[in-house]
Amino acid sequence: MDRPKIAVLFGGCSPEHDVSLKSAYSVVEHIDRERYDPVLLGISRAGEWFHFDGDADKIRDDTWLNPKDCTNAIISPDRKTQGLLVFGRDPAEVRTVRLDAAMPILHGRNGEDGTVQGLLELAGIPVVGCGTLASALCMDKDRAHKIVAIAGIRVPRSFTLTQHPHQSKPNMPEDILAQADALGYPLFVKPIKTGSSFGITMVPDRDGLTAAIKLAFEYDDEIIIEENIPGFEIGCAVLGSHNPTVGEPDEIELNGGFFDYNEKYTFETSAIHVPARISADIAERAKDTAKTIYKALGCNGFARVDMFLTPSGELIFNEVNTIPGFTAYSRYPNMLKAIGMSFESVVNTAIEAAIRGAEAPLRFPS
Repeated sequence: MDRPKIAVLFGGCSPEHDVSLKSAYSVVEHIDRERYDPVLLGISRAGEWFHFDGDADKIRDDTWLNPKDCTNAIISPDRKTQGLLVFGRDPAEVRTVRLDAAMPILHGRNGEDGTVQGLLELAGIPVVGCGTLASALCMDKDRAHKIVAIAGIRVPRSFTLTQHPHQSKPNMPEDILAQADALGYPLFVKPIKTGSSFGITMVPDRDGLTAAIKLAFEYDDEIIIEENIPGFEIGCAVLGSHNPTVGEPDEIELNGGFFDYNEKYTFETSAIHVPARISADIAERAKDTAKTIYKALGCNGFARVDMFLTPSGELIFNEVNTIPGFTAYSRYPNMLKAIGMSFESVVNTAIEAAIRGAEAPLRFPS
């Protein structure tokens, strides 16, 4: 029998393009080739789509985009095709590649925010990971917080700002300063829809607020200004749907500042502890809270749920990453490794769940 064809989408036109390449390389290297046939679909920084047929090392090294290994291709929205249209050098030459599932390993905008997931669902291609709605909600820090709060979990106090086209205000309005003062300093200024801490600033006092807001607006037209939560951040890797598996919580140890882009990928002054240095009781509460958040936001397949743990032992929601890092040193696979799941098992379990879910018939009450 032919092995199910699984598209792995990588790259993308977002600031997190380079991170995607590293994660996708690890995923491709750990797919069970005896069970699945990976189909590699790369997206350039300019947003061009290509069927990549070269060595996976070129993805890791960012040398994949070349005429020898790449052919123009797109996902057809036609459900009869349920797959790729691959274009030859002759414009009339088009072949189809039917896909049994697709695993987007695209971080940030235009990949993790529901856009690609919507295209896949429109095309009738099962998505490995979260679907359109959950991806869009989790990317939106403000709306995700509102839904999680309704589920009974505390979220940081915050307020939002929207930048309208051609808006220019040389001075910080007093109402914004007053709202920031009410939150207290230090506080955080964040774009509402970005990942990997792009555009995020920890603001120690009023003097830094204007520059932080300006920076955040470079990444999104909506930003959130959020209180600082004392304590430290812990994460939970969640895998599955109806009865998901949760890995051992991890802990981010910081020596000042916050877990910004540089720290996430260099660990110059920070460290990750797996399992987290917390009591068994708090670890179980964290896992249960992560499941509640996961389900409240409609997540499926896999995601990493991040929370703050205060000195008093309270858990406060931070965010959900619907496509967390998948490198060998990434937090998500290492949390599941701590409960005995290999990297291969994580990847193949997620793929199997997507295929199995697509094969399950709809059941209606009698």
